[in-house]
Order: sequence, then structure tokens, then C-alpha cells
Amino acid sequence: MKSQNGWPASADPNAIGIKAFPVAGTAIKLRCAAGVGLILASFAAEFHATVEPIDKGTLDDWGYAYRNVRNSPDDLSNHSSGTAIDINAAHHSLGSEGTFTAEKVAVIHALIKKYGLRWGGDYKGRKDEMHYEIIETPEQVKARIAKLNLK
Repeated sequence: MKSQNGWPASADPNAIGIKAFPVAGTAIKLRCAAGVGLILASFAAEFHATVEPIDKGTLDDWGYAYRNVRNSPDDLSNHSSGTAIDINAAHHSLGSEGTFTAEKVAVIHALIKKYGLRWGGDYKGRKDEMHYEIIETPEQVKARIAKLNLK
């Protein structure tokens, strides 16, 4: 089975190599696929440093969760492959728009470009401003990790 972005998905996290990746500068660990964990955790660390803190108050930051896309019984969410994360979900709830200032949106756009991600705030229909997902192939992600010298 595959999630929307074409990555392997499974109800068994061990079957697809889900690991906990610490987010630098926080107490948070995000459960992500091994092949993308460095990208998503590095993005989250930079988000924490430049957009808003992610480890204060409610625990509302997560990655892997085996489930369908909301209101789409035939499509597995990218969370099902460990290739998507939600950050500060309590502040940026599903369907909400304008939860970030224009300045913060500009920073988010720079970060998603740097890390090869798509932001749910840019969705055409229902917005999902808490959501960030991998849009590259495994080969492209490996090349990006090397280019960014992530370890």
C-alpha cells in the first residue's frame, strides 16, 4: 500500500521503518519514516527557531499515524507512510485560514522550498495550516539530505 505521495504505507510502523526523530532545540520527537526523518525533523527545528515554538503547552505535534485522508475513504494519508507532520495543531486547526501572519507565511514558504515539502496552508480546497508533507521521491529526498548535509 502507498500513501498519497507514493511512499510505502502500513498499519505496522515497523514494516516501513518508522523511527522517532528528535527536533533540535525542543523536547519533541517526531515519528517519521527513516528515509525522511532527517528532512522533517530539521524542518521542524528551523520552524521552531524562525516561525513559532513547537514544544510549549499542549502536545500537538506528530508524524506517523495510519489513517485515510479526512473525508476520502480510498486515499491513505501521507501520515500513514510517516512522510507528513503536523505542527502546533491546536493553534492551526484543520480548515482554519490565516492562522499565520504574512511574515510567517513567507518564512514557511522559504522553509518548504528548502526542504522539498508542501504546506497544507497552500491547499486549493480546505486548508490544513498545521500540515507539512514530503513531495519528493526517495531518490530526491536522499539527494536533498546530502545537499543540506543533514545528519
